[in-house]
Amino acid sequence: MTDETAFLTRLFEAAVAAADPERALAQAMPEKPKGRTVVIGLGKGAAQLGAAFERLWGAPVEGVVVTRYGYAAPCRHLKVIEAAHPVPDEAGLAASDALFAAVSGLTEDDLVVALVCGGGSALLPAPPEGLTLADEQALNRALLGSGAPIGVMNAIRKHASRIKGGRLAAACAPARVVSLIVSDVPGDDPAQVASGPTVPDTVDARAALGMISAWRIELPGRILDHIRSPASAAPMPDDACFARNEVHVVASARLSLEAAARTAEAEGIPAAILSDSIEGEARDVGLVHAAVAREVAARGRPFTPPVVLLSGGETTVTLRGDGGKGGRNTEFLLAFAHAIDGIDGIHALSADTDGIDGTEDNAGAFADGTVAAALRAGGEDAMTLLGRNAAWEAFDRVGALFVPGPTGTNVNDFRAILIRSMD
Repeated sequence: MTDETAFLTRLFEAAVAAADPERALAQAMPEKPKGRTVVIGLGKGAAQLGAAFERLWGAPVEGVVVTRYGYAAPCRHLKVIEAAHPVPDEAGLAASDALFAAVSGLTEDDLVVALVCGGGSALLPAPPEGLTLADEQALNRALLGSGAPIGVMNAIRKHASRIKGGRLAAACAPARVVSLIVSDVPGDDPAQVASGPTVPDTVDARAALGMISAWRIELPGRILDHIRSPASAAPMPDDACFARNEVHVVASARLSLEAAARTAEAEGIPAAILSDSIEGEARDVGLVHAAVAREVAARGRPFTPPVVLLSGGETTVTLRGDGGKGGRNTEFLLAFAHAIDGIDGIHALSADTDGIDGTEDNAGAFADGTVAAALRAGGEDAMTLLGRNAAWEAFDRVGALFVPGPTGTNVNDFRAILIRSMD
């Protein structure tokens, strides 16, 4: 590991530490109820959130948390269920049923604590009457390959589900629901995290159909028919069943980027946070970041090197190739690496804060001005690999994958670009 990659790794670790489950929950613990306390958790960091909640609560608790395969953590009282991500499976169906069972038969004196973080959309398939798991799998695949932003994908998912769009919270009534949310969505709208199982929004079926048309998303006819039907309507935020509920965002990309900035500055490197809510096609965002980095390196504007540029958010990938391996962070970086080809003094890390980018075991990768040349020396071309969405393969070839393992939290993508000096 070079000095630069070690420095960038420390920034990533600081960002992840700022979203530590116990630290995040401690600031927003609800009052204990007269009746039962039931915990429902969902997302890639749900088991870690559940374990942290048990330690902090100090009283009897029961419930179910659902996480991705390989992301489980030991809980003393909560049942932990693992399911598939990003394409749902039968275990996810059983997990959805287990969550509904956990909140059935509650009273006004009971409290439901919902621990929600990114990944819950895929982990909890719950097809409505007339649709099947295969339909929901087809929906997820179509959305993941569409290039649509996460807000659009989640708005559409909500209208083909029994659990999303506030429906799980509605099933808890008349119990009070307190949602403690680790945000992985640009803008930190709690109704968008995991498609809002406990937080309703105002996006109706008509708006969802408009999004499908605008983004030219090819969906099976059965799903479109359902979204067009009255059965797809989700409860609105003003529904009486939500009147006593509370929603708190306890961790986010903004807080994590600020922690990384403090770490950089403590090591003598000024930091600039470009944005915590960047969206768009990953390769295009990579080119824009590269253009800014080149301007800083060559002309010292709009920032004077040395400096580290930080950004977060969630980009998207439109599938164009023949099944190449990759994820949005490696796709961002491959375009970035091509655009800084041959330029010294620029080093970058892009990684998912949950520890997994796409479907492989890496969180992301490192890049500098030598990556494109190293690929050429091995008989490959960065743009050719990018053209078939094979960014993981590119960084695997040059030995630049970043593999920290599951982190137990998820506050979206983390990007850090270190610019050492002007050439």
